[in-house]
Amino acid sequence: MIVSTNEILYRIQKALNLSMEEMLEAYALESYKMTAAHLDTLLKRRTDKAFQLCSYEELGIFLDGLVTLKRGPSPQKPDDEVVELTNNLILKKLRIALELKEAETEIIFGLGDVSLSKQELKSLFRKESHKNFKKCSGELLMAFLEGLDEFYYVGELEDD
Repeated sequence: MIVSTNEILYRIQKALNLSMEEMLEAYALESYKMTAAHLDTLLKRRTDKAFQLCSYEELGIFLDGLVTLKRGPSPQKPDDEVVELTNNLILKKLRIALELKEAETEIIFGLGDVSLSKQELKSLFRKESHKNFKKCSGELLMAFLEGLDEFYYVGELEDD
């Protein structure tokens, strides 16, 4: 299963209940010029005629900005080395941005109906060159995003 960058961006926005302003701020924190109109087209469904494809660069910059937005600027800014955006890297950036501990990550996968052992979970966050590295599939990433939505879901409050 190949997951579209638009779907990932959309699901992160919904799961974290991010406003358009917060998303634009995440881009701005990475010095990327994103307009509200363009961001709106990236968040449209594929069947909508205003839909535009989100590039891997746009998704990666958003994730970097989300880390900065949630945790503040990094004291050591890495060099501008181009890194391929993989499902594993998306997971890692979300875990960093949201300051998720291992137990919380396990719960989120569980909410997405995926059961992983501690070793399997750790292997998703290892470097690709590590012998125990496990590639994150599209299905696994989508299960994580579904679990994230459940984890951060805030139900409607009833007025008494």
